Amino acid sequence: MTDRYAVIGNPISHSKSPLIHAAFARQTHQAMQYDALLSPLDGFQAITRHFQEHGGKGLNVTVPFKLEAHQLATRLTDRAANAQAVNTLKFEQEEILGDNTDGAGLVRDIECNLGVPLINKRILLMGAGGAARGVILPILLQQPLLLTITNRTPEKARALKQQFSPHGDLMASDYGMLRDRQFDIIINATSASLNDALPELFPGLFERTMLVYDMMYGSELTRFLRYAQQHGAPRLADGLGMLVEQAAESFFVWRGIRPETQPVIAMLKSSN
Repeated sequence: MTDRYAVIGNPISHSKSPLIHAAFARQTHQAMQYDALLSPLDGFQAITRHFQEHGGKGLNVTVPFKLEAHQLATRLTDRAANAQAVNTLKFEQEEILGDNTDGAGLVRDIECNLGVPLINKRILLMGAGGAARGVILPILLQQPLLLTITNRTPEKARALKQQFSPHGDLMASDYGMLRDRQFDIIINATSASLNDALPELFPGLFERTMLVYDMMYGSELTRFLRYAQQHGAPRLADGLGMLVEQAAESFFVWRGIRPETQPVIAMLKSSN
C-alpha cells in the first residue's frame, strides 16, 4: 500500500516539494506518493478534509494557508503553538497533528550546512509575519547573544518581542534604529524578495556580518542578497537549504526516518 502525502498552497505549480520528497522516499526506501494540491483561496479546509478522508497521511502547507492549518489542527506541537502557524499536518485516525518545521529547517541549514553556529551571535531578523514567527523560538533555543526583530511596522516587532522574551534576549526595532548597530548574522524573513523589492536597510549594516541569509530562493541571487553583496557582505545564502531541511523534518514527523539532505540540496542546485 502506497501512503499518500502532498503539499497544498496557492499558487503551487512552482513548488519543489514533490521533487524533494520523491528523492527522500527513494533514498529511504519508503512506499509513498507525494503530490501538489492547488487549493482555491476559500477552499483549504474542504480540500484538506477530502484528502484526509480519502486516505491521505499528511500535508505540507505553504502560502497562504499556514494560519488556517493552525486552526484546523486538533493537536499542536510546542513549536507550532509558539509560531501560531502550521506547515506540516499529520493525519492519525480522527486527530490532525499540526507542526511547524520551518525554524528547525533554518537552524539546521545555517548551523550544519553553512557551518555558522548561532550561539553567542548578534542576529538581526527582518520581518514580523508568519515566516519570522516560525523561526524565532528555534533561533533562541540556540542561545544567541541577542536577537533583534525589525519590521516596517514596529508594533508587530514589539508584539513578537513580548511573546518570545521568556525564551531569550530579544530587542524590537524599526529599520531606522539599525543605523549604528552591528550584527553577525542578518536573516531576511520579509516577503520583499517575492516582489523584487528591498527593505529599508542602512547599507553599512552588511560590512561586519558573517552571513546574510534570505529565506526566499531562486535560480539567481535575490535582490536583497545582491544588495548585501554590493555593500560588503562576505557570505550569502538563500533559502534553498532551509526548504530541503524543513522538508526533511516533515518527513521525519511522518515517517520516523531522517533522510540525508546534502544530496537533495546538490540535486536542486544543479537543476537551477
